[in-house]
Amino acid sequence: MSHGRQPDAARPYILIVEDSLTQAALLRDILESAHYEVALASNGVDALDLLALRRPALIISDVTMPVMDGYALCKRLKASVELRTIPFMLLTVLNQPQDIFEGLGSGADFYSVKPYQADALLERVNTILRERPESEPAGASARLEVAYGGQRYVLNTGRNQILDLLLTTFEGIMRQKNQLVEINQQLSEALRANQALRGLIPICGYCKKIRDDRGYWEQVESFIAKNSNAQFTHGICPECSVKMVNEIELLNPEPAPEDFQL
Repeated sequence: MSHGRQPDAARPYILIVEDSLTQAALLRDILESAHYEVALASNGVDALDLLALRRPALIISDVTMPVMDGYALCKRLKASVELRTIPFMLLTVLNQPQDIFEGLGSGADFYSVKPYQADALLERVNTILRERPESEPAGASARLEVAYGGQRYVLNTGRNQILDLLLTTFEGIMRQKNQLVEINQQLSEALRANQALRGLIPICGYCKKIRDDRGYWEQVESFIAKNSNAQFTHGICPECSVKMVNEIELLNPEPAPEDFQL
C-alpha cells in the first residue's frame, strides 16, 4: 500500500486499487504524466484504509484481487452514504457474460476493458472528472434479477451504468476486431513471402540471377531478402578457394608466400 505524494489541492486525486505491482506502476505513470495525484492500494481492504484518510476524485480498481476484490469493494462503497458518490471505474476483461453481470451488480459507474490503451484510458479519465462532478449522483438505480447459466444475478444499476458498460463492451469488441485484422494482414504477408520461395523459380544458368513475377532479373541475394527473413553473410567455399588460387597463380607466376594457407 502506498500513500502517494503529499496532498496537492491543484491536482485531482485518484486512488488505484491493483494487486499487480507492475500494472499499478504502469497506471500510476500514465496518470501522473497527466498531472494527477495518485495513491496505490493492493486490495479492497487497503483501499478502505486510504479512503478513511482522504477522499479521492476517482477510484480505478482491478477486479481480481486477494482479501477483497474489486466487485466487493465497489458494493461496499455504493452502500455507504458518505462514499457512494465517488466515481468508481472497474478494470475488467469483459470476455464472459458473468463479467458483465458481476460488474452491473457491483454498482460500478464506469468500466475499462483490459488490456487498455494508455491514451484511451487517460482520455476517459479526463472526461469523467470534467463532466461528472463527484457530488452528482450516478442516476436512479433499479433492482433487476437475471438468470444465466444456472445462476441468478441481482443487479442494482441505473441506465447510465448500463450504457457505459455497453459502450465499453463495444470498444473491447472493436479493439479485438482491429487486432484480428492486423494479425490476418501479417499472416497474409508471411504466406505470400512463403509462396514466393516455393514452386518453380526462373534462374539464369550463367549469372545465377533470378527473374521475379514482374519479369525483372535480380541477384539471388536480393530476391531472397525481399521474399523471406533470411540474411546473407559471404564467404568462399573450398572449391572456389582452389579456383581463386589457381587464377592468381596464372596472373602472378611467382611463388605464393609461405604463410599463405587456404
